[in-house]
Amino acid sequence: MNIFIIGVIGVVVLLLIILMTGYVKAPTDRAYIISGLKKEPKVLIGRAGIKIPFLERKDELILRQISIDIKTNGFIPTKDFIGVDIDAVAKVRVLTKSDISEERGLTEHMVRAAMKNFLNMKEEDISFALTDSLQGNMREIIGTQSLKDLCSNRKAFGDEVQEKAQKDMNALGIWIESCNIQRIEDENNLINALGQDNMSQIQKDASIAKAQADRDVAVAQAEAQKLANDAEVLAQTDIAQKQNELKIKQAELKKEADIKEAEADAAYKIQEEAQRKTIEITKTEADIARQEKEIELKRKEAEAREQELSATVRKQADADKYRRQQEAEAKLIERQKAAEAERYEQEKEAEALKISADAKKYQAEQEAAAIRAKGLAEAEAIKAKGVAEAEATEKKAEAMAKMQEAAVLEMYFKVLPEIAASVAKPLENISNITMYGEGNTAKLVEDITKATTQVSEGLTSGLGFDIKSLLSGVTKKESETEKDSYKEVE
Repeated sequence: MNIFIIGVIGVVVLLLIILMTGYVKAPTDRAYIISGLKKEPKVLIGRAGIKIPFLERKDELILRQISIDIKTNGFIPTKDFIGVDIDAVAKVRVLTKSDISEERGLTEHMVRAAMKNFLNMKEEDISFALTDSLQGNMREIIGTQSLKDLCSNRKAFGDEVQEKAQKDMNALGIWIESCNIQRIEDENNLINALGQDNMSQIQKDASIAKAQADRDVAVAQAEAQKLANDAEVLAQTDIAQKQNELKIKQAELKKEADIKEAEADAAYKIQEEAQRKTIEITKTEADIARQEKEIELKRKEAEAREQELSATVRKQADADKYRRQQEAEAKLIERQKAAEAERYEQEKEAEALKISADAKKYQAEQEAAAIRAKGLAEAEAIKAKGVAEAEATEKKAEAMAKMQEAAVLEMYFKVLPEIAASVAKPLENISNITMYGEGNTAKLVEDITKATTQVSEGLTSGLGFDIKSLLSGVTKKESETEKDSYKEVE
């Protein structure tokens, strides 16, 4: 058992040694050819392989491109019997199986020939082996070309050399990549003479060509100048037309802008006037409302003063009645004796009161006339002012008309308490009043009220203003205004 294991180990070690010593890897520019055990050799190009030691061998073949300098080594006569010395360079490489192609005429036999002819050779050896064949082919082609053709078309000469030499190279397993002519010389310096002749011809052709070119340039310049002038005239015409159109368009736009600006100004002025009118109307209505409120307030104040005056007189009369009744009952007997005397005295005093009342009445009439004159003057002023302002707004005229009535009412209510006080003032001079019969006290108050009413009626007849109708009209208008306001609110 141990011997078997040792044998296996030995075999494995032997295989490892063979692999280590026989492992080869060929580069891409070189072919490794392994032969020995098989009839056909194994070719490695750019890959690895195993060479069995002692049983197989490894040979190398250069695959990269090789440059070969081809020289004639002397003057070789051309087709026109002019000796030339030519140097050329050929680029060649060894054929491989990848180069086999029926189109190019490359076969496997050529590949085998390359391995047989150039195996284990260096670049210098391969170049030396091929130089003679390439030089011979180039000499043959020189004899078929003229000196002028050689100088004027080197590429065609190189292609012919390559084509003719390739037939010989196929038998050797070599492919010619290119053949380029490097130098051409002749024995009698005829190439320079040809150059001079060509130079003269070239100079002549150049002069002719230059003259023709100058002529063409002059014609072209004249034509270009004509075209440029035509283009400039056309451009200037277009510019003038465009500028004219621009001015016309600007004028039209300015006209439209002026019209729009005028319309805007007119609209602004119209709106400003409408706004001013609205403000004036609103202001007038506010003034009317304020004045109406003031009139109503004054009317209510006058009514309150009138009611207060009536209540004061009535209370005073009631108090005097009660006091006098008590005094009359206490002194009834005493006063009965002096009744006649007192009656006579009262008659005298009544006459005095009448005279005083007439004087008061006359004074009241004078004051009323003065008030009327003042009211008429104020009314005329208000009326004149209202007429002047009526041209701007009808609301202000109506307000002034109302102000005429308000002025009269204001004067009336301002004077009314003074009239009532004047009517009741004579009573202050009477210390005692003896009333007989029923309702005499009430009659006294009624007489005072009638006296006040008579003064109002005297003002009406004297001034021509009906105070009651005027007050009723103002109250009615105020009621209608409140109804209209109520409807607007609804």
